[in-house]
Amino acid sequence: MALSDGSGDASTHVDSSPATDNRGVGRRGLLAGGAALLAGGAGLLTPGRSFAAAPAAARSAKSDAAPAGLSPAQQVGQRVIWSYPGLTPPQALFDAIRAGLVGGVIFFGENINRNDSSQIQGVTRQLAQAQADSGVGYPMLLMTDQEGGTVQRLPGAPGVSERQIGQSADPVGAARTGGIGAAQNLLSAGMNCNLAPVLDVFRQAGNFDDQFGRSYSMDPVVCGECGAASIIAQQQLGVVTSAKHFPGLGAATRAQNTDLGPVPLNQSLSELRAIDESPFTNAIAANVDMVMTSWATYPALDPVLPAGLSPRIVLELRGRLKFRGVTITDAIEAGALQNFGDTGERAVGAAAAGMDILLCSARDVTQGQAAVDALQAALANGRLDSGEGARALQRVLALRGRLG
Repeated sequence: MALSDGSGDASTHVDSSPATDNRGVGRRGLLAGGAALLAGGAGLLTPGRSFAAAPAAARSAKSDAAPAGLSPAQQVGQRVIWSYPGLTPPQALFDAIRAGLVGGVIFFGENINRNDSSQIQGVTRQLAQAQADSGVGYPMLLMTDQEGGTVQRLPGAPGVSERQIGQSADPVGAARTGGIGAAQNLLSAGMNCNLAPVLDVFRQAGNFDDQFGRSYSMDPVVCGECGAASIIAQQQLGVVTSAKHFPGLGAATRAQNTDLGPVPLNQSLSELRAIDESPFTNAIAANVDMVMTSWATYPALDPVLPAGLSPRIVLELRGRLKFRGVTITDAIEAGALQNFGDTGERAVGAAAAGMDILLCSARDVTQGQAAVDALQAALANGRLDSGEGARALQRVLALRGRLG
């Protein structure tokens, strides 16, 4: 996601089968389990070709029914995160929310008056009221990146970066404290979702993650333990969390930025699984709500498609790591996707790969509408499987249904 968050500062936004549940009593019920694993053996797709999978009839006759009461446009809209420019949401966003076409809103620095907390509190109240007016019956995800250090949109907690937490005398305790502070800060602002923690395991001092203090450690054990502590602390307070950026951006060099262009990461499969994916196993054991994929390419897993467009990499998460929660893309406008079509093609490609939520964060409401339109058309013409779409929507609504 964008290096600058639009607020004029240096904030970066590169972007998201346990036995027990670590959530607090305020979060109603457990996320519906048993989501079907993605079908294996999906053919590779190349730039310039359609991303969508083969027509549904050619893959499977089985189709789960979509939740009752939502139109086709609303069903796909509830899976799309929208964004807007400036301090005041435009009328077009309120109209789309009341029409049931918006699954959530992401906030950047340009949307937040750091000197007046009542500004963003008023905005989130207005957006929540518009959602209530829609009759959809589920709260939207109102999200931001409150990682700490350089990357946090709201002033205040957690303040310290992941790198500072990892270097502290008690990293796990500091991660827990940071998670509590971040969650309380978001809730005070009227938000309910944090696109954090980052679980990348950085390889070299000063590389892409480390230059901004966005990784806990070069040690995957420290990253996993700190990430799990942060996740549990936030989710117990009722804030949705997202571990990111699967399967990991820790090997990216200082110059490799998926916001700006393609980023191939050439770790071996054994290194990816032993180091980069390791902290995500901790997050999954902690019952993390969401996992955000990266837009880098990983030839050891898929030589062609970026992670969020790759059925193979989503299957790595769903199948090998047995994640049953909600998947979310990084910013759909990222430069790494420059060869993969427009917003609509990217959204359809990500949905076909198995992504539940599509993040449209260009601060332009027409981007969210373009994604909704493309997803609806792809479901109508069979380019996307309706059963898989219904299961993705059920996961998303189960998550949002727990929010107060």
